[in-house]
Amino acid sequence: MSFATNHLGPFALTEALAPSLPNGANVVFVVSAAEDPQRKPAHAAGFRGGRYISAEASARGEWKPGGAKRPGFDAYATSKQASLAAAMAFARENPRLHFNAIEPGLNLTTGLGGADAGAFVRFLQKFVMPVLVPLFMPFIKILSTPKRAAGMITQILIDARGHTGVYYDEGGRPMQGSTLVRDPKFQDHVVAETRALLAASIVKVGGTYARER
Repeated sequence: MSFATNHLGPFALTEALAPSLPNGANVVFVVSAAEDPQRKPAHAAGFRGGRYISAEASARGEWKPGGAKRPGFDAYATSKQASLAAAMAFARENPRLHFNAIEPGLNLTTGLGGADAGAFVRFLQKFVMPVLVPLFMPFIKILSTPKRAAGMITQILIDARGHTGVYYDEGGRPMQGSTLVRDPKFQDHVVAETRALLAASIVKVGGTYARER
């Protein structure tokens, strides 16, 4: 579900809309630095970077061994790594449009953990974090808020300078992804496998679409 939500969905939507977008349109992928095994804050939180084997393996929930111990961490990091790779590949494939990506920062007020979070954690997220996070943001770079993240994304979307293939951090500054995701061969590999997976999963039947079984 993580791979489908974070990578396959945005990928399929972008491929479907791209031909209809006007020249120079900006497309922004929201990704995560958790994909980078060398990212110190993510490593400290328990992430071990993207564990990509193939698009098909990711769709089955299979990752390279040696990953995170906490459930869902490898799925999240790998899905975001694939999405970042796709954004960079699209930027090279389609110079008519501008494809960029952003790491929105750590948003502690957005219900991280969902239903798995305890009552006390949910209380902190709803009532305490909205007050504390803005106070600590000047000192902890990765912290952000939904308002700030939305502002950064909007700035990239309306940027008329024609930047493409740029990965921005939570403050709107260019940043580097993992060594693997910066490799054009890996980027193209992810895109080719994702296209093949989507093509094999959806067949057109009588004007409607049905999933193959």
